[in-house]
Amino acid sequence: MALTVRAGLLALVGALVVAFLVPSLAGVWLVTGVVLLLVLVDFLLAGSARGLTFEREGATSVRLGETVDVSLLVTNPGTRRVRGKLRDAWPPSAGALTQRHSLDVPVGERRRVNTTLTPTRRGDRPAFRVTVRAFGPLGLAARQGSHSVPWTVRALPPFESRKHLPSRLARLRELDGRASVLVRGQGTEFDSLRDYVPGDDVRSIDWRATARRRGVVVRTWRPERDRHVLIVLDTGRTSAGRVGDAPRLDHAMDAALLLAALATRAGDRVDLLAFDRRLRADVARSGPEEVLGRLTSAMAVIDPELVETDHRGLAAAVASRATQRSLVVLLTGLDAAVVEEGLLPVLPALTRRHELCLAAVADPLVESLARGRGNLDAVYGAAAAERARAERRRVTALLERLGVTVVDQPPDQIAPALADTYLALKKAGRL
Repeated sequence: MALTVRAGLLALVGALVVAFLVPSLAGVWLVTGVVLLLVLVDFLLAGSARGLTFEREGATSVRLGETVDVSLLVTNPGTRRVRGKLRDAWPPSAGALTQRHSLDVPVGERRRVNTTLTPTRRGDRPAFRVTVRAFGPLGLAARQGSHSVPWTVRALPPFESRKHLPSRLARLRELDGRASVLVRGQGTEFDSLRDYVPGDDVRSIDWRATARRRGVVVRTWRPERDRHVLIVLDTGRTSAGRVGDAPRLDHAMDAALLLAALATRAGDRVDLLAFDRRLRADVARSGPEEVLGRLTSAMAVIDPELVETDHRGLAAAVASRATQRSLVVLLTGLDAAVVEEGLLPVLPALTRRHELCLAAVADPLVESLARGRGNLDAVYGAAAAERARAERRRVTALLERLGVTVVDQPPDQIAPALADTYLALKKAGRL
């Protein structure tokens, strides 16, 4: 039983009656009996909160920052009308706009209650509990019951870099020969012949065809398709550092999604691994239509782990999933100690068989500190920032000497820069 504000007001009126009209023990017992009787009758006449049945329908996933509705269907199979309040409880990170709703369900009928969600964090957001408080006709007392009505909404990565996709697809169409420009490069498929123009690579000249014609003729090529692109997310402790308003891992995911969308449209096969000391996600053998959906869903539930990444285990996972020559894109950090102690020992095994690209999210705060000269603290901050930048350049140069393509950009540029690197590798015939 739950008492309402009306019950309290009724008790207050009873106290005033006793004080001014019947100031005696008998008056107290009389007024108390009347109040309790009214509350009991109201409770007995209230509809059954526990007898209601519930069903859910609506969205099961939403991109972070977007809004969806989840409907709760309330059916009253009892013998009394149910009037009252309903609380549809969700975790705070689900971003429920309103969890409390008015409810009025006649006997044998059904009502729909909508809850609007705007999640603030990636991952699964399960509904907690539905609680109904059914009031009696006098509004003095209520029956209360709680129900478990399972439902989960998965908050997906926002994929903010998709705004860069149209421009990269236009470049891909040129690269693929569907526009007026055809490219040349080692490891590509022969397409056609055309007249030589200044600036063409002399290695593309077809001397036999030139001998049969009056002018110089060059071969044009189109990039090979059905290459294998393996995206590897390092989910170790370095991915937990916040850059801007989000962890490094979130920015890496955004870049990975843009690359996956572009590579899929280019006709390449895209797989995903997420690894630290164990495998966190493994998405393989996806059809072109389902790649983005599967990658997004797998990324949604991955959080950084505060452990050192096992790079030997990571290399073994890559070797087991990339059995042919592939483009391996490793989204990780450029910390000198981590790279030199963990990544460098396993690089030869990776670069020997695959084209390796390492993408890292740079902190724009370092660039801002490096420009500081206003006071003594700013100068010390600038000196520390310059040292960090120099160390990062040293590590980048070391990786490039070992045959690794390095992409080191701030959060707002890492996704398009990685896409451009993919296009450049494809144009050069290195995939």
